[in-house]
Amino acid sequence: MRELTVDLGDRSYPIYIGEGLLQRAAELFAKHGVSLKSPLMIVSDANVADNYLVPLEEQLRSAGYQTVSITVPSGEGSKSLSVFESVITKALEAGLDRHSTIVALGGGVVGDLAGYAAAAYMRGIRFIQIPTTILAHDSSVGGKVAVNHPLAKNIIGAFHQPEIVLYDLQTLQTLPGREVRSGLAEVIKHGLIWDAGFVSWIEENMEELLALDPEALGYALYKGCSIKAEVVSKDEREQDLRAILNLGHTIGHALEAVAGYGELTHGEAIAIGMVGSARIGVELGAPQEVYDVTLRLFNSCGLPVGIPANYDTEAIMSAMMRDKKFREGRMVFVVPTAIGRVVIDKNMSADLVRRTVEQLKGETGQA
Repeated sequence: MRELTVDLGDRSYPIYIGEGLLQRAAELFAKHGVSLKSPLMIVSDANVADNYLVPLEEQLRSAGYQTVSITVPSGEGSKSLSVFESVITKALEAGLDRHSTIVALGGGVVGDLAGYAAAAYMRGIRFIQIPTTILAHDSSVGGKVAVNHPLAKNIIGAFHQPEIVLYDLQTLQTLPGREVRSGLAEVIKHGLIWDAGFVSWIEENMEELLALDPEALGYALYKGCSIKAEVVSKDEREQDLRAILNLGHTIGHALEAVAGYGELTHGEAIAIGMVGSARIGVELGAPQEVYDVTLRLFNSCGLPVGIPANYDTEAIMSAMMRDKKFREGRMVFVVPTAIGRVVIDKNMSADLVRRTVEQLKGETGQA
C-alpha cells in the first residue's frame, strides 16, 4: 500500500493506494474516527453498486456501523440538482446528523455528487472518497465538489475536503476500455503540467497502463495523486497555482456542455482541450515539441484529438464564456510553455481561442 498526505493543516488527510483496500474499509474508517453512533450513507451508481456495494455494506455493518445507501444512475446526468435533491432526501429519511459521514463509492460523478451533498447537508458533514475509476484519481483529491447546470459544468459547488481517500486498484480491473482511456487523460495532464520525466515514463509504459498492469497503474496513480496533492496543499481554493490543474478544461468543459453531458467522456473532452492548449502554446512561443508530444500521447492512448465537425464554434465559445475561468470580461487559460511546465494566461485572446477551436475541427491526429 502506498500512502500520501494532502497537507492542509488541521484539515490534512491521507490518500491510500493499493490492492485489497476495500476489504479494509471498516478498519480505516475506525482509524480516522468515523462515528459508530451516527448513520453513515453510501452513495454509489448503478454500475459500481452491482460489484462492490453489498460487500462494503456487510463489512461496515459487521464492524458496528449503521449504514444506508442510495444508488444513482450511471453517467454525467447524475450530477444534477434533481439527483442531488434525491440524495439529500435519502439523508433526511435515514436520520443523518452532524456527526454522520457520506461515503462516495464510484467514479468522479459519484464523488462530486456525494461530496457536494456532504458539503451542503447541515452546512457540512464528513465524507470519504472511495474512487473506482482511473479518472477519479484526479477528482477525488482536492475537495472540489459540484453538480452541473444545463448551461455550465460544475457551476454549483463548494470546496469540501474528504476525511480520507481510499483507492483500491482491484476495482479498476472491471473498467471498460473507454473508461480506462478516459482516465488516463488526467494522468497525462498531471505530467504535462508538472513533470517532464513522468511524461516520458507514461509514453514508455502506455501499453502496460492500457492493459491495467497493477504495478504500472499503481505507480501512475501515485504520481498523479502526488502532483495534485502538492498543488492543492499550496493553493487549496484556486487563488493562483491550483488553476494549472485546469489544463485542457476550458475547451473541454465547453465541449461537454455543447455535446450534452454524456456524449463525450470527461477524459475525451479534456484530451481535445489539451491538444488545443498545446496549439495555443506553440503559437505563443512554446517549442514545437509541446504540440507534437501532446498529440502523440493522446494518439497512443486512443483518445480523440479533434472536435467533431458538427459542433458549432459559437456555441462552444458561448459555453466558455459561462465557465468559472472566464472573469472580468477576460478568458483565463492554462497554456503550456514546455513539457511539464505551464503558465496561467489571464488575458487570453478570444479570437485566438476561436481560431484554435476551428483548427481542432480539422485535427486528424497526425503529428
